[in-house]
Amino acid sequence: MADISVPSLILFIASIVVAAGVAGVLIDTVTGISSSLDERGGDVSKDIRTDIEVISDPEGGGIYDDGNDNLSVYVKNTGVRSLPATSEGFDVIVDAEYQTDVTVTVVDGAEWRPSNVVRVDIGVALNSGDHRLKLIVDGDEEVFEFRT
Repeated sequence: MADISVPSLILFIASIVVAAGVAGVLIDTVTGISSSLDERGGDVSKDIRTDIEVISDPEGGGIYDDGNDNLSVYVKNTGVRSLPATSEGFDVIVDAEYQTDVTVTVVDGAEWRPSNVVRVDIGVALNSGDHRLKLIVDGDEEVFEFRT
């Protein structure tokens, strides 16, 4: 009887050691995945809470001043958090060209809070015809098509 129980005991101890090793690896993997999901969830939450809308009328005129080579559009913060109202906070692309001569002015208040509006002035020379403006603020993109 002792001959059977010693090999069984050795196999039992070996299986416990292997199970403990596998459990340690699984715990480390699950912890890493959980941390990644927490970080990504925070990024997604920020993106969801950020939203802008161009509220200028593309058919109403007054968007482009060809005498001063100035494009002006009004942008509303339709998200649930305040956004930076600085030219560094905006990426502006007009007709597939990145623009650096950008001025941002808050129209109704001191900060660009939810439901507030900013005027974005872009120094750019445009020919008459159809144009496309793309604004990117904190990861949110808005495309505005207009005619000069």
